[in-house]
Amino acid sequence: MGKVLIGIIAKHYLKESKRPNVYIKNELKQAIFDNGAIAIGILPTREERVKVGSAIKDELTETEKEELVYQLNLCDGIILQGGGFSDEYECFVAKYCYENDIPILGICAGMNNMVRAVGGTVLKPEHLVNHNSEENYVHEIVIEPSSNFYNMIQREKLHVNSRHKCCTSDCGPLTPAAHSLDGIIEVIEDKSKQFYLAVQFHPETLYKFDKDMDKIFKYFVNVCSMNKDRPCVIDEEKD
Repeated sequence: MGKVLIGIIAKHYLKESKRPNVYIKNELKQAIFDNGAIAIGILPTREERVKVGSAIKDELTETEKEELVYQLNLCDGIILQGGGFSDEYECFVAKYCYENDIPILGICAGMNNMVRAVGGTVLKPEHLVNHNSEENYVHEIVIEPSSNFYNMIQREKLHVNSRHKCCTSDCGPLTPAAHSLDGIIEVIEDKSKQFYLAVQFHPETLYKFDKDMDKIFKYFVNVCSMNKDRPCVIDEEKD
């Protein structure tokens, strides 16, 4: 059996440029390699950015969707990374993974896109106190004892970092698995899926010295390892 292959969805840079680039955060790809899996980049199939606000858009062409799906089906699991904005192809990825039960982990903006993908709502409050800091630990979250996230962490409270400006106001069919003390939803999940879980904080920044943060990646890679024999649609030739 080969190593688990995790696709990280690359993002367009926020600032405009004459020669626009896409990126994957170094500490995120390293968290995957350090937990025994292989990280690869899943590239957007459209050159320009298409921002998404509170709700999902659907402006991708059928060819662009097919090219994204081809990349997704190379992988055992997918990660939606954080960033300063969200692009519509990220919402498409989250929706595809949800509908096809492909393990997916969302981080910060990735959580926003996973919420949008299933009909939930993301808002940008005017003042999000104590949720946008570069400190390693910013506030505490309280974990629901009945959640899969609790089974993963085995703790009812957890100190997290926090670098977000948006938050979930409606989870749709998803279940909140943790809240901050001021009521912000910090973790969402769907227990009916193999792994459809997202966090509002950034475990990739802390995993090297915080074993609870590292548990998120270990658990995710382990679930993806059980997905290696999933039929790959790209192996089926079209008529």
